[in-house]
Amino acid sequence: MPEQNQNRVQWVYSSRNNSELTKRYDEWSKDYDKDLTEDFGWTAPKTAADFLAKHIGPGSFVLDAGAGTGLVGVALATHGFQNLTGMDMSRGMLEQADRKGVYTQLDQMTLGEPLDYDSAAFDAVISVGVMTLGHATPESFDELVRITKPNGYIVFTIRTDVYLNNGFKEKQEEMVTKNFWKVIEVSEEFRPLPVGEPDVMHQVWVYQVLDY
Repeated sequence: MPEQNQNRVQWVYSSRNNSELTKRYDEWSKDYDKDLTEDFGWTAPKTAADFLAKHIGPGSFVLDAGAGTGLVGVALATHGFQNLTGMDMSRGMLEQADRKGVYTQLDQMTLGEPLDYDSAAFDAVISVGVMTLGHATPESFDELVRITKPNGYIVFTIRTDVYLNNGFKEKQEEMVTKNFWKVIEVSEEFRPLPVGEPDVMHQVWVYQVLDY
């Protein structure tokens, strides 16, 4: 893997705030797919899409939260999903996602902030590679639950170390205790970046939103 691509990933993840993060993703957007898929071997979009497809039908209305360049949308499209909304903080990334031709709507919003969607607007939400350091915080789950229909699904990937050490475990368990959602499935640990960062482990979490 070219060293400059490794450095670019670290540059993005070292952003000090959302404004800087958005700007850096805008700059990265045109090279993102090549860097992640070819040079890092990024497999998480397909893995997460496969999990979601086990639980809901392709006619469902799905939000891709933190859609980036649309790799998750492409993976969902292979399962026949057509009612896809993509959301991301970066306009540059959304422009790349639009070129994939798999989304019916694309919106510029930021996870962790109030989302401009009606409550119970989606049958499911999927979020890949976003619940991590310097990106979406555990509090992002509150809005994702709000915009998901009762009995709908929230599927996301998260690094195992971030889950354990950065407040996600506590937040996820708290929301179970409060009957906001229940755990449906948790994947085995897997390597989503087998070429670029083979030591990084992720899991896929599948929750069902409860009618609270």
